[in-house]
Amino acid sequence: MSEFATQYQQTCDAVLDELRRTLASIDPNSLERLTDEILAAEQVFFIGVGRVLLSLQAICKRLAHLGIKAHYVGEITEPAITKNDLLIVGSGSGGSLFPLNIAKKARNTVGCKIVHIGSNPNSEMKDICDFMVRIPVRTKFYLEDEIDSCQPMTSLFEQSLLLVGDILAKLIIERQKLDMKGLWQYHANLE
Repeated sequence: MSEFATQYQQTCDAVLDELRRTLASIDPNSLERLTDEILAAEQVFFIGVGRVLLSLQAICKRLAHLGIKAHYVGEITEPAITKNDLLIVGSGSGGSLFPLNIAKKARNTVGCKIVHIGSNPNSEMKDICDFMVRIPVRTKFYLEDEIDSCQPMTSLFEQSLLLVGDILAKLIIERQKLDMKGLWQYHANLE
């Protein structure tokens, strides 16, 4: 095996180990509550920036595949959010300006439910959101109880966020007894 192949395998093992530890560390009660809120909402909105937004957009798309009215803030066809809706804020630090200010506006002008998915339980988001789903991984603050990562910056958070979204989608399918084959009716068909 070449040196690169060995490094590749070691890196794969390290990343997968980090993901296993991270997913195991998330409070299942917070995930169950998030699932309940998603299913109770008339519409679900997502807000984040950067790579977090990319993960949230993938989750948004997957929820739409389940027949859930899901949108991300800023999309060209974004409808109005109402008090009957849910805003999911993705921010590891909980202090990213755009998501934080959107959450404040949603709280103060609309009064919808707000859930923060992040790493930092002591951020300004704690006073805005109804509850938090904590993914306790390395942030720029290097909190004592965070799961460390060999990966650059906040890769572990973004990866874990995407996987949590797919895991929740699977749990919603099971809870709602959705027919996997029938879900294709919601998939894009102009491909």
